[in-house]
Amino acid sequence: MLMTIDGSSSEPLYVQIRDQIVAGIATGALEPGQSLPSVRALASDLGINLHTVNKAYAVLRDEGYVAMRGRAGAVIADPSTAASPGTEAAQAKMGDELFRLALAFRARGGTCAAFLEAAAAQADRAYGAAAAGIADGAGAAAEAPHPAAFAGGAPACIDSASDSPERKAQR
Repeated sequence: MLMTIDGSSSEPLYVQIRDQIVAGIATGALEPGQSLPSVRALASDLGINLHTVNKAYAVLRDEGYVAMRGRAGAVIADPSTAASPGTEAAQAKMGDELFRLALAFRARGGTCAAFLEAAAAQADRAYGAAAAGIADGAGAAAEAPHPAAFAGGAPACIDSASDSPERKAQR
């Protein structure tokens, strides 16, 4: 997997490295058990300080994406193995980030249904549904998700049983 960094970006270098490795895992370019380059080798290849790469690997470890094998280095973690405490914390952090995005979307005048549509479109993008030809005609992203897809119950905007005028006003 080819990694590049943008030194002029406002995003920290370690976050750029982390995001590219996560994307590689998500797309299958990096598979469970696959070794990552050593900290020194990747730092040298990218022309950056080794502590920057070390920080990226530490964040990935804490989030459960990689496992550290001592002197053998970092390897892509197997998501089917028992969840580590870091994995649960990372899941909670992702939930918090998604909530923050939903609030920002709402603050800009977006509706719940429009947010879910945008989120579904991004999920299709992340999971490759459009590229694999899974999305149909108008696209699965335009359909509201089934209420059972939400662990805490369906969002108010797709809960048609409680479509009161007050709830409509909230949307």
